[in-house]
Amino acid sequence: MFADGDRTTASNGTSRPYANGKSHTRPPASGTINGTHKTSALNGSSKTRQPDTYFGHNREEVTRILIQALSDMGYHSAAESVGQESGFELESPTVAAFRNAILEGDWNEAEMLLFGATTPGDRVNEGGNGLVLADGADRNLMRFWIRQQKFLELLEQRETGRALTVLRTELTPLYQDTQKLHFLSSLLMCQKTEDLKSKAEWDGVRGDSRHILLSQLSKCISPSVMLPEHRLATLLRQVKASQIGGCLWHTSAATPSLYSDHMCDQRLFPTETVIELDEHDDQVWQVVFSHDGTKMASCGKGKQVIIWEVPSFKPIHYLGDHDHGVGNVAWSWDDSMLVTCCWDRHARLWDVNTGLCKKKLERFQEPVTSCVWATDNQSFVTGALDKHHSLVQWNLNGEKIYDWSSTHRVEDLAISPDGHWLVASNAGNHIYVYNFINRELEYQMDLQVRLTSITISQNSRHLLVNHNNGVAQLIDLVLREPVQSYAGFTGGQWMIRSSFGGANESFVISGSEDGSINIWHKASAHLVEKLSGHIPGCNAVSWSPTDPCLFASCGDDGKIKMYVTPFH
Repeated sequence: MFADGDRTTASNGTSRPYANGKSHTRPPASGTINGTHKTSALNGSSKTRQPDTYFGHNREEVTRILIQALSDMGYHSAAESVGQESGFELESPTVAAFRNAILEGDWNEAEMLLFGATTPGDRVNEGGNGLVLADGADRNLMRFWIRQQKFLELLEQRETGRALTVLRTELTPLYQDTQKLHFLSSLLMCQKTEDLKSKAEWDGVRGDSRHILLSQLSKCISPSVMLPEHRLATLLRQVKASQIGGCLWHTSAATPSLYSDHMCDQRLFPTETVIELDEHDDQVWQVVFSHDGTKMASCGKGKQVIIWEVPSFKPIHYLGDHDHGVGNVAWSWDDSMLVTCCWDRHARLWDVNTGLCKKKLERFQEPVTSCVWATDNQSFVTGALDKHHSLVQWNLNGEKIYDWSSTHRVEDLAISPDGHWLVASNAGNHIYVYNFINRELEYQMDLQVRLTSITISQNSRHLLVNHNNGVAQLIDLVLREPVQSYAGFTGGQWMIRSSFGGANESFVISGSEDGSINIWHKASAHLVEKLSGHIPGCNAVSWSPTDPCLFASCGDDGKIKMYVTPFH
């Protein structure tokens, strides 16, 4: 339900009932408000004043982060000891009470703490101003999120009447987004709890929904008041990401050690051709590894698709029955099935274990160009040059589940690993970005140049688009804007496939009309390698998803080449 929701159970959503041993009561007016420093001395003794900084860092910030990290790791006694020794608390009683109110579903209490309201018998807290928010945060929007959770939980409990009252009297006055309110209203029609959770993208009160809500709310509260969740882990992850991002030859799948600065050895970068496969009798247009890295499929101008064993690179199956060339293959997420997209205007579903054709889809009016699998592994989407049925979802029985009835042709498809984005490129300049969950078109972009291929990163954030002018472009799917470009290869009128690759997808790799293989450092766009590949052209490349020192290429010479590190 939130645009940037984090489903990881957070320290801000800890299952511990109370923070720092505080009871679930409102703090007295004379107590520390949103503060974190203890003014009273321990056991009546004074402490030697420590410097205000720790190697240039704010001592209080460092100490609070350490207290949180110790609690995260389960060292609660140590965290309490550090708090007592330092005089700093992780958070004030007000914040602890707000946390507990959200996790326990005490929505009225949560709102009163948020706004600093009063009830009979309670004192005004936060000076009557409520929790201190981060810059730009909207208190009413936070209240809307709280009431939205309340509304969803009532629906889950089948208390439709009360839910309707919340929608009309509590949510509608707060929010002017008619489309959002109409969506919430449509949830009233869900007959089953499973339908509600699926449509709302919400996992219920027994799931992580309250933790996710608290995480979202915490981002709006001043970090000086409510420390961002897992702050030390976040900082360490940023340090590692920065070091990996600065490593031009990153080939290690292992996470970098915190004990020393990270840098990979250039000599370990895969540049050596270890084997050439020449089983195809004509041009090879695509080669792609299975998700577990134990198999590989290749296709092209010939009528056969070959499935290879990795790392022996011996053919396992020859998938025939294609009347013309095969332009695209797609592995199911469990690698048990394969879809082949053929220029004979058919798509075929294959059993990878037996090599038998499970289903031959009905004939399209134009060639089938591409396919992607839904993340549930129970359906797939085909793209075709057929304007009337260019984008269609099918079940495993070859029956249509959904036809987008798109008027644009589809030359290539990509789906995000999180199942949210479905992206199609036409046989021109446009990409079409769909929300695959509700099947709605989110937006489209005119990139002003003819496109040849698209692929989505493993983190589901970035789209890599190949242009026929010799430039590959990285587009942020959320921000809807280009963030990096990679130049230096030769484009043309035919499809050239590029890909992410290496450890942590640190590289972008692409074939080229001149036969070369170009590898760029993803973050900096620095060209780290330009290898001789195929003559006359290199059509596609694929990096092993499990071995950062292995990738494959294929070309018009009918060969597939495997590249490894010289020390592989």
